[in-house]
Amino acid sequence: MTEDTKPKKAPRGGLTSTGARKAAAKSTRSRAREFALQALYQHLVGRNEPDAIDAFTRDLAGFHKADSAHYDALLHGAIAEAEELDGLIVPLLDRKLAEISPIEHATMWIGVYEFRHCPEVPWRVVLNECIELAKEFGGTDGHKYVNAVLNGLAPKLRAVEVEADRATGKARP
Repeated sequence: MTEDTKPKKAPRGGLTSTGARKAAAKSTRSRAREFALQALYQHLVGRNEPDAIDAFTRDLAGFHKADSAHYDALLHGAIAEAEELDGLIVPLLDRKLAEISPIEHATMWIGVYEFRHCPEVPWRVVLNECIELAKEFGGTDGHKYVNAVLNGLAPKLRAVEVEADRATGKARP
């Protein structure tokens, strides 16, 4: 079968033909993570001040559909704790932090921050949301790298929760 004669797959409910979640299917927290990722990218690449980034981001189309409190926590929390977050991430890297794409870096900040400060969000949800961010905004295989690093940190930062999932067979290997 050639490319143009293959039957087109119908998108699954809530997904586009590429597998990304449709905008309407995204939760307010997922949207908050997307805006936080964009804001953290500005911080990492442009070294812009958090307040200027925040003001710019809040003016973007669709921000009103995001959980602004979660966005605030992610943006300001990750920037305030950048050194500590990097300190947790770096031991799991196979290259220098400076060689990591800013999208992957910001996504890992979001994941580590949520692992540490958002116990109401299950660790598997944090992991999945960060993988989705990396798929949507990052390079071709960036999501695999984000998955490896965050999956490596989960047992350290969410030990009880990860162990409980392992005991019931829900944890990823």
